[in-house]
Amino acid sequence: MHVIRGLAHLEPLKNGCVLTIGNFDGLHLGHKAVIDKLVQQGERLDLPVVVIIFEQQPLEYFLGDNAPSRLMRLREKVIQFSQLPIDELLILRFNRHFADYEADDFVQELLVDKLKVKHLVIGDDFHFGKARRGNFALLKERGQQFGFEVEDTQSCLQAEHRISSTLIRDALGVGNLKLAKQMLGRDYSVCGRVAHGDKRGRTLGFPTANIEMFRKNTPVDGVFAVTMTGIDNKEFQGVANVGTRPTFDGSSKVILETHLFDFNQEIYGSYVEVHFKHKIRNEIRFESLEQLKTQINEDVVVAKQFFQSS
Repeated sequence: MHVIRGLAHLEPLKNGCVLTIGNFDGLHLGHKAVIDKLVQQGERLDLPVVVIIFEQQPLEYFLGDNAPSRLMRLREKVIQFSQLPIDELLILRFNRHFADYEADDFVQELLVDKLKVKHLVIGDDFHFGKARRGNFALLKERGQQFGFEVEDTQSCLQAEHRISSTLIRDALGVGNLKLAKQMLGRDYSVCGRVAHGDKRGRTLGFPTANIEMFRKNTPVDGVFAVTMTGIDNKEFQGVANVGTRPTFDGSSKVILETHLFDFNQEIYGSYVEVHFKHKIRNEIRFESLEQLKTQINEDVVVAKQFFQSS
């Protein structure tokens, strides 16, 4: 997979491509069904498979801190895409210029002139261009005009519900990791580089690997039984807290702190992935460090019991 950041770095596609466009937040089973459909068209037409995503996501541009929480950061999304049979991942910066892009200009300049799209797979609720004037019907019309096919992604259903990033966020928000996993096709996870913290966990007897979430808001919070991968090709069990540590400082910065069981390696700087398995409790503020230590002990017991029974 070739990752392209911005149209300026896009090399001409002489024979065209098959294309889909979207946020693909979470890259869930519904998204993967779209990619499968696109790959089939690529094989039929003998053309490269291209996916366009946006950074920042459009709702983050328009709503700022009130935008829905992200299921994954850009790097996590690129990692997941790299495991799929696509040829080009085109990352477009969403800014004022892009927000003001007229719908017909979007089709003519991007889809036709630059990408020479021959087959487009897109959601029937997809809107684009200034004031969201562009829609599925317009794409069908322009497809007939410029000679490209337009296909609806169709809904990917599970238990009669359409799989969506919104439903996954809702499931994570109430701690239903099992439902989120069914829609994602994998455990919800967070990737990041282990950074130095203030060593407070170590003083309590529970050293942690700290990862800054780098999100305006996060779909999960609280204490979880987790596993961590990315170290020595092994999977380590542990307990993790996602939140702002109200017992200490209650800052606005969200941190993922993971205590691994029977683990004493120095892993600062390592790029790891934390997989959320079971929610234990919500994050709460304790009156003393001793109360916090007692609760962490109890959390560890619950997490170990979960792993023993699963």
